Amino acid sequence: MNILILCIIITAIISFVAFNNPGITEKYKFSVGSILNRKEYIRLLSSGFLHADIMHLVFNMLTLYFFGPIVIQAFGNLGFAIVYLGSILLGNFLSLYIYQKQPWYSAVGASGGVSGILFASIAMNPQIGIYIFFIPIPVPGYLFGLLYFGYSVYMMLNPKQHDNIGHAAHLGGAFLGLIYAVATAPDIAMHNAVYLGVMSLPLIYLGYEIFIRKRIG
Repeated sequence: MNILILCIIITAIISFVAFNNPGITEKYKFSVGSILNRKEYIRLLSSGFLHADIMHLVFNMLTLYFFGPIVIQAFGNLGFAIVYLGSILLGNFLSLYIYQKQPWYSAVGASGGVSGILFASIAMNPQIGIYIFFIPIPVPGYLFGLLYFGYSVYMMLNPKQHDNIGHAAHLGGAFLGLIYAVATAPDIAMHNAVYLGVMSLPLIYLGYEIFIRKRIG
């Protein structure tokens, strides 16, 4: 059994157990107040193995199943583990930084880790075809990345009251996946530099808004 299948099985089991025992979700979900005030740092990782519902779980695990093999082929099992777990952690650290003044903010899901795997795959092959719901033809990976980052950045800068998507976790995870791929395979990254540069423009703008203008937080 390879690391990808093992990761999917573990996540599915933990998520299903938590579906039937909400106390587990409450104890291990990402929670700004619990992490900062009670020092429950395990939540930075454990929240990545919990999901809000079955569709949330299925969507994340299917994406992981399709793109995980690309990362394993490029970086091996250890590289996959570093990207996946590291992306969950970095996504949650970014969320913690951005929402540190909102102790009520909480989230669950492997989306940060899945985003890291997805964008490490795109870094290796920016032309990879990605299917989006209701669009019958594949979208090139770099174009999908540009739209994904653009939408996520827009939603972070213009939050909606009932938006239940953890955009910060997604972006943090995706960023780690990109950085890991570039650092580990610099020759391929240089070959794809134009695509990766265009795709990353929204991330650069978000960094300016967060760290220079202090617009979020």
